[in-house]
Amino acid sequence: MTKMSSKGQIVIPAEIRKYFSKGEKFVIIKEGDLIILKSTKNMDKNFEEDLEFAKRTEDAFKRYEKGEFKEVSDEEFLKMLEEW
Repeated sequence: MTKMSSKGQIVIPAEIRKYFSKGEKFVIIKEGDLIILKSTKNMDKNFEEDLEFAKRTEDAFKRYEKGEFKEVSDEEFLKMLEEW
Protein backbone atom coordinates (compact mmCIF):
# COMPACT_ATOMS: atom_id res chain seq x y z
CA MET A 1 0.00 0.00 0.00
CA THR A 2 1.03 3.56 -0.56
CA LYS A 3 -0.45 7.03 -0.37
CA MET A 4 -0.19 10.33 -2.20
CA SER A 5 1.58 13.23 -0.49
CA SER A 6 0.26 16.79 -0.37
CA LYS A 7 2.61 17.49 -3.32
CA GLY A 8 0.99 14.73 -5.41
CA GLN A 9 3.91 12.33 -5.00
CA ILE A 10 3.33 8.60 -4.66
CA VAL A 11 5.90 6.22 -3.20
CA ILE A 12 6.38 3.02 -5.18
CA PRO A 13 7.09 0.19 -2.69
CA ALA A 14 10.67 -1.14 -2.70
CA GLU A 15 9.57 -4.61 -3.83
CA ILE A 16 8.23 -3.00 -7.05
CA ARG A 17 10.95 -0.32 -7.44
CA LYS A 18 13.65 -2.95 -7.83
CA TYR A 19 12.31 -3.66 -11.35
CA PHE A 20 12.92 -0.07 -12.52
CA SER A 21 15.85 2.32 -12.89
CA LYS A 22 16.29 5.67 -11.13
CA GLY A 23 14.87 8.41 -13.33
CA GLU A 24 12.82 5.99 -15.44
CA LYS A 25 9.76 7.56 -17.07
CA PHE A 26 6.22 6.14 -17.01
CA VAL A 27 2.90 6.64 -18.74
CA ILE A 28 -0.11 6.69 -16.42
CA ILE A 29 -3.40 5.29 -17.70
CA LYS A 30 -6.54 5.89 -15.62
CA GLU A 31 -9.88 4.10 -15.95
CA GLY A 32 -12.34 4.69 -13.13
CA ASP A 33 -10.45 3.97 -9.91
CA LEU A 34 -7.83 1.80 -11.67
CA ILE A 35 -4.40 3.28 -12.46
CA ILE A 36 -1.89 1.51 -14.71
CA LEU A 37 1.75 2.61 -14.52
CA LYS A 38 3.61 1.66 -17.74
CA SER A 39 7.35 2.15 -18.24
CA THR A 40 8.31 4.11 -21.36
CA LYS A 41 11.65 2.31 -21.57
CA ASN A 42 10.63 0.29 -24.64
CA MET A 43 7.88 2.59 -25.85
CA ASP A 44 9.71 3.66 -29.03
CA LYS A 45 9.92 0.05 -30.15
CA ASN A 46 6.43 -0.92 -29.06
CA PHE A 47 4.54 2.38 -29.10
CA GLU A 48 1.72 1.16 -31.35
CA GLU A 49 1.37 -2.05 -29.31
CA ASP A 50 1.29 -0.02 -26.09
CA LEU A 51 -1.44 2.25 -27.43
CA GLU A 52 -3.47 -0.74 -28.61
CA PHE A 53 -3.05 -2.40 -25.20
CA ALA A 54 -4.26 0.79 -23.48
CA LYS A 55 -7.30 0.99 -25.78
CA ARG A 56 -8.19 -2.69 -25.27
CA THR A 57 -7.78 -2.29 -21.51
CA GLU A 58 -10.01 0.79 -21.47
CA ASP A 59 -12.64 -0.95 -23.62
CA ALA A 60 -12.54 -4.04 -21.40
CA PHE A 61 -13.10 -2.04 -18.22
CA LYS A 62 -16.02 -0.22 -19.80
CA ARG A 63 -17.56 -3.56 -20.79
CA TYR A 64 -16.88 -4.95 -17.30
CA GLU A 65 -18.62 -1.99 -15.67
CA LYS A 66 -21.64 -2.59 -17.93
CA GLY A 67 -21.76 -6.26 -16.87
CA GLU A 68 -20.91 -7.54 -20.35
CA PHE A 69 -18.41 -10.19 -19.24
CA LYS A 70 -19.34 -13.84 -19.06
CA GLU A 71 -17.84 -16.76 -17.21
CA VAL A 72 -15.89 -19.19 -19.40
CA SER A 73 -13.75 -22.28 -18.86
CA ASP A 74 -9.94 -22.07 -18.79
CA GLU A 75 -9.70 -23.69 -22.21
CA GLU A 76 -12.24 -21.33 -23.76
CA PHE A 77 -10.47 -18.33 -22.21
CA LEU A 78 -7.09 -19.40 -23.64
CA LYS A 79 -8.67 -19.89 -27.07
CA MET A 80 -10.16 -16.39 -26.88
CA LEU A 81 -6.72 -14.97 -26.01
CA GLU A 82 -5.15 -16.67 -29.03
CA GLU A 83 -7.78 -15.17 -31.31
CA TRP A 84 -7.36 -11.71 -29.80
